[in-house]
Amino acid sequence: MHDSTELNDDLRMFQDSVRRMVEKEVAPIAAKIDQDDDMPHSLVPIFGDLGLVQIMVPEEYGGPGGTLTMACMAKEEVAKASFAVSHLVGATSIAMALPLTHYGTEEQRKKYLPEIAEGRTLTCIGLTEPHTGSDVSGIKTTAKRDGDDYVINGQKVFITKADQAKYILLFARTSEGKGNDGISSFIVPMDTPGVKIGGSPKKMGLRGIKNCDLFFEDVRVPAENMVGEEGQGFKNAMGVLNLNRPTVAAAAIGIAQASLDASLGYAKDRVQFGRPIAEFQMVQGMLADMAIQIEAARALLYKVTALIDSDPTDPKVPMMSSMVKTFASDMAMKVTTDAVQVFGGAGYLQDHPVERYMRDAKVCQIYEGTNQIQRLIIARSMIKQ
Repeated sequence: MHDSTELNDDLRMFQDSVRRMVEKEVAPIAAKIDQDDDMPHSLVPIFGDLGLVQIMVPEEYGGPGGTLTMACMAKEEVAKASFAVSHLVGATSIAMALPLTHYGTEEQRKKYLPEIAEGRTLTCIGLTEPHTGSDVSGIKTTAKRDGDDYVINGQKVFITKADQAKYILLFARTSEGKGNDGISSFIVPMDTPGVKIGGSPKKMGLRGIKNCDLFFEDVRVPAENMVGEEGQGFKNAMGVLNLNRPTVAAAAIGIAQASLDASLGYAKDRVQFGRPIAEFQMVQGMLADMAIQIEAARALLYKVTALIDSDPTDPKVPMMSSMVKTFASDMAMKVTTDAVQVFGGAGYLQDHPVERYMRDAKVCQIYEGTNQIQRLIIARSMIKQ
């Protein structure tokens, strides 16, 4: 997909429009966003006007009706400049567009999607708790039925963009002792009484995006805000993650590509022993390996997005989605680490972006399901076949 000869005209125009916007609006402030750990909210309407925030909202509700391939192309382009800002691409997919499209009611779609389609509203997803990361079935937050409402109590942690979101797709236990089967999901406006936003911890990378603690104290939500059947929340969440996980791979590939571009430029300019280090075979071998791995990850990514775009219910989707997330994020960690090595001592300084790329790459191996969990999904899928 990096080579534009492989793209049809529409995709090429789309990619070019994203690239131009990134060069103008994102690249000049990427380092500052990381240093200040703060992203200007003014970027949201810029991304919204290109249809990127709301890219997966179907056309019949006013959205762009973008494909996963388009979302990943955009995410890759933005992540080349800023991994943090790339989170604005599809910022409403995982918590609103995908769950409502696949599991919501027509009334819910008509109520929420036209607003989301305007590209000004951010959403977040509330899965992780202090004691439940990979083990979603261990969720302790409760939603108890009370007349026409559910009353929610509990705590969530590391909730991405919670400080800017208007809605959260909140996962809570609606029945005791049923493990995965007792979990349901609800659309909760963030201004509902009893919702409290806590602090955001300082992170190694992904700076500029807040990952907040959230507290829910007797939060009253209408029963009609439940998305999907009662008790199906966990299964639905896993389904949505399968459809969204390739976007993590896309961001990882963007980070890796930026690292290679920077390394190549530096190796041509940096003179040691009377000639550019790009002429030394040790360095050439590293650059070649970086390029090989990036191309392999990109080829796998767009194979997976084509599969999901043609049939999101294909039984191979969970396995392939986990494969590309794992392969691309492991690749990005290796490529960014090698980039710092190519830069030598300079790569360890904040004067050059490769140290930021290395810090940012790490979380791609951890969030949306650790790569260890992804390998379990892949192996179990293989054994079941």
